[in-house]
Amino acid sequence: MQHPGYDWLYLYGFVRPATGDVEWLLLPTVNVPTFNIALAHFATAVGASETKRILLVLDGAGWHKSSDVEWPTGVHPIFLPPYSPELQPAERLWPLVREAPANRLVHSLDELESIVVDRCQRLIEMPDHIRACTRLPWWPDA
Repeated sequence: MQHPGYDWLYLYGFVRPATGDVEWLLLPTVNVPTFNIALAHFATAVGASETKRILLVLDGAGWHKSSDVEWPTGVHPIFLPPYSPELQPAERLWPLVREAPANRLVHSLDELESIVVDRCQRLIEMPDHIRACTRLPWWPDA
């Protein structure tokens, strides 16, 4: 008897709801060291610094709140209340990405990665659509 195994691909997404700008990063796992890599990538991509401060809205996942998280200079977390994913603009990105591989037979993790990368590249070129999906009524203006 053979037990099916699973391969995983993790997509990190950072969105600026007021503009529709989005940063994507595909990584092999979700944990604190990998989150630190994602944060460093994000901080560099948006130019976070002592003079350009970024407020990053996050949920209370363990890899977000760990004392081992290395917050890049200029990146400041704001944690949402527990059990409130509806308040997290980035949560609205995932259905947009899932449209691409939905109802398709994918034969390998490499094929899935290619599909997801293509979809993320297309979404980067659609800031108006991203903004319409992620800009909640209470979100401040740019």
